[in-house]
Amino acid sequence: MPLSGGDRKALTKELAKARAMTTILATRSAEKRVAGEALIREADDLACQSWNERMWSDGGPIDPSPSIDQAINGGYAWLEIRCSRCKTPRAVDLAALPHVPTTCVHDLAGRLRCEKCRKAGKRPIAELLQLAPRRSTAGEAP
Repeated sequence: MPLSGGDRKALTKELAKARAMTTILATRSAEKRVAGEALIREADDLACQSWNERMWSDGGPIDPSPSIDQAINGGYAWLEIRCSRCKTPRAVDLAALPHVPTTCVHDLAGRLRCEKCRKAGKRPIAELLQLAPRRSTAGEAP
């Protein structure tokens, strides 16, 4: 059934309102997403700081630890380790490691090995020291 002149005007007005509301809602959604991502980044940063403090005070690979992705998102892209045999320090780039997104940092203790000792035929595990925002100058490249 065709619309009368008044109905067409009302429909046009309602469509214009709906289009304006769509733009407003999309803008608010984007703003909330940015704010939410900032809060998640801050939470990941705090989780890494907390884990570092527990590592310093209690020693050893503390479980639970942040996941590798949480550490990277929180700004801690480097893991400082030390060989349990020769005590050589090293910094490992977490972003360069092949990993499942939910892999926890403390799970890396058994996977990381010292290059120097490996060449000598030994396979000691790494001691985890702390997460770091940038590569330390004390260690070699991974």
